[in-house]
Amino acid sequence: MSQFELQQSGRSRAKDDLRLVGHQVKYEQLAFWLNRVGAIFTVGFSVVFLVMLGADAGTSRIPYLGNMELVQYYVPGFVAYGVMSACFTTLAINLVVRRETGLLKRLRLSPLPTWALLTSIFISTTVVALVQVVLLLAIGRNGYGVNLPRAWAPFVVVLLVGIVSFVAMGVAMSTAIPNQETAGPVTSIVFFVLLFLSGLWFPLQPHSGLAKFSNYFPVRHFIFAVEAPFELRPDVSPWAWHDLLIVGIWGAAAIIIALRRFRWAPRRA
Repeated sequence: MSQFELQQSGRSRAKDDLRLVGHQVKYEQLAFWLNRVGAIFTVGFSVVFLVMLGADAGTSRIPYLGNMELVQYYVPGFVAYGVMSACFTTLAINLVVRRETGLLKRLRLSPLPTWALLTSIFISTTVVALVQVVLLLAIGRNGYGVNLPRAWAPFVVVLLVGIVSFVAMGVAMSTAIPNQETAGPVTSIVFFVLLFLSGLWFPLQPHSGLAKFSNYFPVRHFIFAVEAPFELRPDVSPWAWHDLLIVGIWGAAAIIIALRRFRWAPRRA
């Protein structure tokens, strides 16, 4: 076979792979949005919280954060929340349910390549996360008049790092959950405790004990990294490298755990 024929064969195979992944992503999206209750709670939870807290905030300001408006503080926080809820909580629960019902095992035995299945799941999760980001930014801007990100390049990079890292953490979390009955409670408790410690619901004093403790976890750092491109404080760079590094380290550790512990078959006897 000539070099030209090899190149043509490679391009044809790449197109077939892309078509396969695209078809599976379409299936994943249909499965997600047709489950209306699950879709409403996944996407609507962050929206409802932002609307409620934003309405309650009024014109309140945060003196120890450069006199920032409280509603302006909430918008980046809930953008981060939307990404984390889709990529960590929802993904972990879905993987456990699919594993314990035998769906993952059946799909792995199907003609669909394993890499295509996992890629489509992760891309579909990313789509859901980005839908929440767009909704929250639109509500913040049009409903409360808050500023949009002034530095879009750092904002996009932060979202990409956050999505990859929290997807990895979601997969790793799924490996620690023994059955589908405990998937929702365990994942939600871990997630909301970390959110409480991160200062999402109320601003934390920068040097308080709670703030120092929460600095060991990726949630607070991701919120800070999302907030930085809004340039809300003049002394803060839009590139939150330290916070991105912490989130990336957690993501890398989660990838190692997921590769070592991920299972396709149900755990039950």
